[in-house]
Formats: sequence, C-alpha cells, structure tokens
Amino acid sequence: MSDIRTYVLDSFAILAYLEGEVGMETVKAKLRQAEIDKCVIFLSITSLGEVLYITERERGITQARAVLATIDQLPIHLLTADRQAVLAAAHIKASHRLSYADAFVVAAAQEHQAIILTGDPEFRSVERLITIEWLPQS
Repeated sequence: MSDIRTYVLDSFAILAYLEGEVGMETVKAKLRQAEIDKCVIFLSITSLGEVLYITERERGITQARAVLATIDQLPIHLLTADRQAVLAAAHIKASHRLSYADAFVVAAAQEHQAIILTGDPEFRSVERLITIEWLPQS
C-alpha cells in the first residue's frame, strides 16, 4: 500500500496534542488515520523524554506519569535509540542547527522515508534533508 503515509512526530507535535494547542486538531487527525491503518506514526524515544521532562518540570511527576500513560495508548510506534540511530543523529547534529533530540527525529524520518509533523522552527535548518508538514501556529 504505497498510499499510506508515514510520519514522525516531535515533542512540539505531541505537546500541541496533549495541551490543546493550535496544532492539536492536525495531530488528532493523523492519530485517527493511524488507528484505522491509513498512516503510520513514529515517535523517537528522545522526543518522548522531552515531552516527559517538560511536563514534569511544568506540572509535576504525577502529570508526567499520566502523560506517559496517555502516549502509551496512542497508535504510535516508539523508536529506540540504538547505535545506528545515535550515529545518524550525531551526524545530523554535527552540521545543522537543531537540538540533539530533534536530530533523532530527522534521522528517524530519513530512515523511514517519513514526514516530520512539527511546528518547531528549528526544523527549518533541515528542510532540504526531509519533508516537513508544518503545524499551524497561533
């Protein structure tokens, strides 16, 4: 089925969904598509970590645990940070202005021929490397 799109979400996209921000509806629509096998969604373990530390810092450990439980129920495939992923992310980070966690997102998108779903302007530095679907901004 070549018409099935593949996406990699970053922490920006997950937080928009969880916190009811401007891009929430777009993320929700992708998740609905994934539930009925119309697309595939990946999340890097490093992006998961970002979401959890931001949530814990802003709202406490109880809320971070609740967020993890919510994410675990979503139709998302979690990508681990194995040696290949670390080397690919390090290579991307070495030559582009973006966070190390976001370099994992780019590496995952390259590996899976996926579209990155984000609203984070940091990804503008890698637009030539991968396809980005930009979430609406407030």
